Amino acid sequence: MTVSIDTTSPTPPYEQLRSQLAQQIADRSLAVGTRLPTVRRLAADLGLAVNTVARSYRELEEAGLVQTRGRNGTFVAAAGDHSREQARQAALRYADTVRGLGIGADEALQIVRAVVGDGAATPPPTGSPPDARR
Repeated sequence: MTVSIDTTSPTPPYEQLRSQLAQQIADRSLAVGTRLPTVRRLAADLGLAVNTVARSYRELEEAGLVQTRGRNGTFVAAAGDHSREQARQAALRYADTVRGLGIGADEALQIVRAVVGDGAATPPPTGSPPDARR
């Protein structure tokens, strides 16, 4: 974990710390399950007030990126993989939509593959009779 605080920045130190940790969690340089330094230790290392680091950790916890396990410390949460959680939520909405349209799972996956661009499948042309879609 590499964090630096720019004391000349107009961005408050707690926000600099929060955003750097959130970015490291998002890009997986801080893996799920990684134990973060204690609030006191990180505050001392960065030359910040304990409350500043505590606020950053609290905001990360509220966002679901970290979880505090009492005396055991603060860890990167499994739900901290925010982009994958967003993708999962989008997939749930898509599944509901295609079910409502009467489109089967195989065809729905073909549509996704074509849109994502992996070239594995091409969706059937719109307006094709149902038999032509299989």
